[in-house]
Amino acid sequence: MKAKDGVLELLNQVLRAELTAVHQYLLHAALCKNWGYSRLHEHYSHLAQEEVGHSSGLMDHVLYLDGTPDVEHLDAVAHGKDAAALFAADLDFEQQDAELLRKAIAHCAKVGDFTTRHIFEHMIIDTEEHIDWFETQLRIIKQTGLENYLAVQIKK
Repeated sequence: MKAKDGVLELLNQVLRAELTAVHQYLLHAALCKNWGYSRLHEHYSHLAQEEVGHSSGLMDHVLYLDGTPDVEHLDAVAHGKDAAALFAADLDFEQQDAELLRKAIAHCAKVGDFTTRHIFEHMIIDTEEHIDWFETQLRIIKQTGLENYLAVQIKK
């Protein structure tokens, strides 16, 4: 099937963001494991797998539209020296992702590609849940202190 104007470019932009998220969340999972925070390691591993699923679905859809998935490019992968820094970087990343998805949804509606629009609408639900989770973790850290927050992240 032939893609409508601009849709393949947006699909590949979102794919690049999702593949970057996979790498970022795998790194953050490894950091949390190394720091001894089993609960955070588990959560980041789950996020990485979720992003793998999104990436796979996007690649399938690009191919369905007779395009070529761009898997060669990634954005910069953020990292930090503690969990709060990871959360702040991930919150920023997810907020940028939400903005890209909103732009993609609007474009798909404009050109009449409701199948791709539906894919993006499904993804933005997960993105907004991620934003909420990172905001919540940062709020808890602000209220209880980083050391108290991390004390409960050691065991599952």
